[in-house]
Amino acid sequence: MNAHPDHPVREATTMAEIPWYRPVGDECEIFERAHRLRLPLLLKGPTGCGKTRFVAHMAAKLGLPLHTVACHDDLTAADLTGRWLLSGGETVWADGPLTRAVRSGGIAYLDEIVEARKDVTVVLHPLTDDRRILPLERTGETLSAPADFMLVVSYNPGYQNLLKSLKPSTRQRFLSLEFDYPAPAVETEIVVAETGLSGDKARRLVDLAGRFRALKGQDLEEGCSTRLVVYAAALISDGLPVAQALETAMIEPLSDDRDVKQGLRDLVVAVWG
Repeated sequence: MNAHPDHPVREATTMAEIPWYRPVGDECEIFERAHRLRLPLLLKGPTGCGKTRFVAHMAAKLGLPLHTVACHDDLTAADLTGRWLLSGGETVWADGPLTRAVRSGGIAYLDEIVEARKDVTVVLHPLTDDRRILPLERTGETLSAPADFMLVVSYNPGYQNLLKSLKPSTRQRFLSLEFDYPAPAVETEIVVAETGLSGDKARRLVDLAGRFRALKGQDLEEGCSTRLVVYAAALISDGLPVAQALETAMIEPLSDDRDVKQGLRDLVVAVWG
């Protein structure tokens, strides 16, 4: 990728240091273009489908530092921007992760943005338009994002409800990419690459995950993630018996209901015998 003269790109990390990611479409190209054009990016998709790995991969590929924030119910704007703290009898300002990213450049990644409090999105708005600024009311500063700064946020639409959703006025400030669980052949390739499990066993795990996913909205709140499939494959590859690996990685994490778990075990028998 050629750098725009006003848009420096740091030297890319070596391939050995880049987290492995299997593209399933044009998401890598879109990410690079968004970064080059200084546009914010929103990633949508279910839990464990590869959004966070994708961001880590792209940050390393572009040679950029990655500032990741796992959003939660108690996350406030001050947690992102910073606050005054007492230190050695003095009051000192401590930057939050978003402020550090704006000062130094790189990618600020806010995972599960809808989990944060509403005041967080208000702080992000000036960074998502052509101003690309971060006003710090508590210090009186207005920071201008450097050319290599990029804001990326993600969320799981499956958990959206009236109380936790992105307002249209916020959504339309971002480019958006939709993620989903990979097609079976691609997911099998991912499982093999991540764990070294044989192709046949990996295919059977992916088939089982597909059957579990068909229960979403019925017996399960959420489908079986690719992450859990990889966990199960890693345990099997490490020598744990299949039944124990599936129980630990693909049944217990999905439900606490005894009847539901028994139904999942019945599916395991149907697939694995």
